[in-house]
Amino acid sequence: MPARLGEILLQNGTLNSHDLRAALTIQGQQEARLGDILIAHEFSTPAAVKDALRAQISGELFNITATPPDPEVLQGLDPKLCIRLQAMPWRRVGHTLMVAAADPTRYDEIAAAFPGRISLIHADLDEVNASIQAVFSRHLTRAAAVSCPNEYSCRSLDLVPRRTKTALAIGVVLGLAAALPEITFLALFCWALLSNFATGLLRTAALIAYLKPQKTTQNSHNVAQISEHRKRPRVSILLPLFREEKVIPALLQALDALTYPKEMLDVKILLEEKDDITRAALAKINLPHWAQLLTVPADTLQTKPRAMNYALPFCTGSIIGIYDAEDRPDPDQIDKIAAHFMAAPANVAAVQCNLDFYNTDANWLSRCFTIEYSAWFRIIMRGMQRLGLPLPLGGTSVFMRRNTLEKLGGWDAHNVTEDADLGMRLARFGYRCEMVDSTTWEEANKVPIGWVKQRSRWIKGFIITWLTQMRHPRALLNDLGLVGFIGLQIVLLGTATAFLLAPVFWAMWLGVFGYEWGFLGLMPAWFWQVAFIGLLAGEAIMMSIAAIAIHKKGKYSLLPFLLTMPLYWPLGTIAAYKALYEIFFAPFYWDKTTHGLD
Repeated sequence: MPARLGEILLQNGTLNSHDLRAALTIQGQQEARLGDILIAHEFSTPAAVKDALRAQISGELFNITATPPDPEVLQGLDPKLCIRLQAMPWRRVGHTLMVAAADPTRYDEIAAAFPGRISLIHADLDEVNASIQAVFSRHLTRAAAVSCPNEYSCRSLDLVPRRTKTALAIGVVLGLAAALPEITFLALFCWALLSNFATGLLRTAALIAYLKPQKTTQNSHNVAQISEHRKRPRVSILLPLFREEKVIPALLQALDALTYPKEMLDVKILLEEKDDITRAALAKINLPHWAQLLTVPADTLQTKPRAMNYALPFCTGSIIGIYDAEDRPDPDQIDKIAAHFMAAPANVAAVQCNLDFYNTDANWLSRCFTIEYSAWFRIIMRGMQRLGLPLPLGGTSVFMRRNTLEKLGGWDAHNVTEDADLGMRLARFGYRCEMVDSTTWEEANKVPIGWVKQRSRWIKGFIITWLTQMRHPRALLNDLGLVGFIGLQIVLLGTATAFLLAPVFWAMWLGVFGYEWGFLGLMPAWFWQVAFIGLLAGEAIMMSIAAIAIHKKGKYSLLPFLLTMPLYWPLGTIAAYKALYEIFFAPFYWDKTTHGLD
């Protein structure tokens, strides 16, 4: 029987008995390897632990990258199996299969996976993973792009032939507008009014649900209480990066401040193969032991969800989370996430944190953006959760149960609002998403052009998600139920409609101030009075929600800027028409947000 790791470290003087006892106590509270605990708590060094592990099996590390595996022993092999086992068949010597393994103590598990007689050779984990990536590059790259089932992915939308249909539809609308301008305009106005009414009802219902007192649930327990009965889960965090050289140091500093045990964190830094700028910046940094760099092979498709799909098999956590490059999560955020999942029923598959901005006061645009975000994440999303509606997840600071995520096929690699889409798919399969009272601080887009680019991507994703889910309306209705079905229509289609048809409301306001439109005479005066009151009521509801959110946030200096929000929304209309164009000419194009401006 090989010597224990702790004994070896004690014998060579790189660990004392007091620290070993402390590490063993910690190991009893969570599913972590002793070596990871020793490194995380600085009881020993990474080099000392690696040397002790090598001594434990009485051998030198085998360099698998210098001598690649024999292709014959890899035929028909699932690369995900190799990733999970942290092992890879190397050569067949006689009747014995030589397997390079990062953890030879898992002999029984590895032997059960490969038929016949096997012999293990010890290899470095990074080299094993690098070899798997190199040998199975094409397979892993393809899987990352198509892991989401075809019937739930927007990649199978017939968008190119739709251009002809859309051009025909636009031609019909323009023809009607030319022949019957007043009737056409009135029809668009009625559709916009109906959409505005539905959105107002949803916001009102969400506000009432939010304000209604809630009973304290078991989910309010903290990790310390829960871990007395159950060990803490391992959490994998994905950091998709692309041209983010300016914010990497701040990001790593924010993650280092997390209070969740580092030995229970598995941070994957995802770097696109052709991103030489970020690669050069990372080369200047000594990455912490809890973070690993994973290069995503280049492909014709380059999106954030594709990168995350590629990384998912390499994750070791039972909970998968996402942070964007500029994020600064609350230090105790992962503790709260773990507690929530440990206390929640199994059908709670995802949790979303609040999103807010650390550069709120940069300018007028950042202040208005903060007001909008506060209303959405602090009030509306929480109300929607309590109403049992599908939640369009926010793209960052969202955490999921890994087994559920894999069951659904991961993210839709082609969808530019991948987590909003995932929220809809989770609801269709009977899972719930919930909000957690923890905040991640982001960088508000304070430049109008940058804001429009970002918002156009979101609106494009909402429209494409709606088109994808609505390919089979009856199936969607059966999956979500009537209330969920209506909620999806309002959130996805209603959002796009509000921005696209905002100009018809502007025209009405011109009529209020004396401009004589011909279409005003097509309906009786009471219709326009009701429409006018309805628009004011809708704006009042949104203002009230925003004011409550500002009060909850405690940022009272934002209150005067509520009155300027009508000047903020037209930017969304510009973004919506950009999104509409891209849906037919660049549906999967990811218009990247520039970070590091503040």
